[in-house]
Amino acid sequence: MHPESTTKAARAQLTELAERVAAGREPAVPLSPVDERIVRVSRSAAVLILFGMLDSLPSDRDAQAGAVSRDLDVLLLARASTLRSHPGQVAFPGGRVDPEDRDVIAAALREAVEETGLDADGIDVLGPLEPVPLTYSRHLVTPVLAWWRRASEVGVVDEAESAAVFRAPVADLLNPANRGITVLRRDGEEWRGPGFMVRNDSGEHLVWGFTAMLLDGIFDRLGWTEPWDESQEFELPEG
Repeated sequence: MHPESTTKAARAQLTELAERVAAGREPAVPLSPVDERIVRVSRSAAVLILFGMLDSLPSDRDAQAGAVSRDLDVLLLARASTLRSHPGQVAFPGGRVDPEDRDVIAAALREAVEETGLDADGIDVLGPLEPVPLTYSRHLVTPVLAWWRRASEVGVVDEAESAAVFRAPVADLLNPANRGITVLRRDGEEWRGPGFMVRNDSGEHLVWGFTAMLLDGIFDRLGWTEPWDESQEFELPEG
């Protein structure tokens, strides 16, 4: 598939997903009665899920022709290890919706600029997905799908907030060798969720928790997921 065709196909799939959610044709996130009560007292937040085309195509691209996701990357950051909340975890750019923010989209873009230094003028917002309630932190987080129409330089803006900013190739995330399950054990309870291993110049990063859940859900909904060994378990970092 020609790179231009890949770009159009990938963007069209992401746009269609956002449109299905907006039209109510995509299943909503199921909320238990407890979750519904939490939603009413939750603080609004938003994250930017920014996809774009790789700067350089993988060497085995010809063998993988036809896989729309093959030429994409997604913007991620590693939180500083000194933070009180989720230290060291990999996340999408984002944060709370401030009073001056027009809406969740504006909040997601503002946070992304503040955290990664990207140029918001080069981004096309495709649309928000369903808000997801986070019981533990009492936030209602809206993922905002976006496309990098004109890529700009990104990096750590504030070392007190982020340890690394990077564009993770989607093909690496989907590689079965980089997929596994994480198990969080706390107060006698156990939570199992998806995990993705990312290796780049900044080191080895385990994507887990809320960020991994969103990636896993989006990949499934788009039909990009490749078969992987769901018995493989990734050890969670300490802290």
